Amino acid sequence: MSSMTSGNAKQYADSRKLAARARLNSEYTIADIGWFPWVAHQLPLQAGNCVLDVGCGPAWFWAAVADQLPVGLDLTLTDLSPGMVQEAIERCRPLPFGSVTGQQADASALPFGDDSFDAVIAMHMFYHLADPSKGIAEMHRILKPGGFLAVTTNGAGNMRGLYELTAVFGSPPHDPAGAAFGYDTAERLMQAQFGNVSMTEHPARLRVAQPEDVFLALTSYPPGDEADDTQLTAFRDAIDKAFHAGEGVLEVEKESGLFISRKAD
Repeated sequence: MSSMTSGNAKQYADSRKLAARARLNSEYTIADIGWFPWVAHQLPLQAGNCVLDVGCGPAWFWAAVADQLPVGLDLTLTDLSPGMVQEAIERCRPLPFGSVTGQQADASALPFGDDSFDAVIAMHMFYHLADPSKGIAEMHRILKPGGFLAVTTNGAGNMRGLYELTAVFGSPPHDPAGAAFGYDTAERLMQAQFGNVSMTEHPARLRVAQPEDVFLALTSYPPGDEADDTQLTAFRDAIDKAFHAGEGVLEVEKESGLFISRKAD
């Protein structure tokens, strides 16, 4: 299946393709509090905690909220992409953490001992896993008793009006990440592993003012990044019609949530 979830080695060798999608959210999200600060505020971290970020990407989250977190966090950064890990380490080492280390790692076979971390953070990464339940089991294993797993993901209806435009590529009219690992799946699998889960949704919407940013974001992953000239022309036409209908803007509702489970003492 061609989707955002396929071709990970090419997609995530570094942060360039990811940046096109991130720009859409960072530039055009309308919310009382931004996504990264909102997530940071929800995390029950304590000073000196040992924290593992699985699927850390370029560590934009930690760079954005480092001054809002408890002091002395020992941060371990992992990703399947060694390029992402290197970028993440370089970004985080100058920041006020107790320590920063990192290594390439598969979320389904984490190279850490049992009961190693106070907290595991997995932000918008479970939709990449062939077997998410195995990843959750691994994260449960390496958590200390009383530690917590925090997972972020999208709902199936996330930005539907945006993803409907990709029908010209033969894509389903919904967020591929939310379809692969959405709210229902996150709640079910975390509840099954931990016996508890709480969910909070970030209240936000997207109001895009530049059609080109939509084009760049939705052609940054398959099948849009492999579309031919005829498909790309049809895609630009679809974008133009959507902006015309919105009187110069494209506004859609967002569905992004945070799920937290605790390991029994």
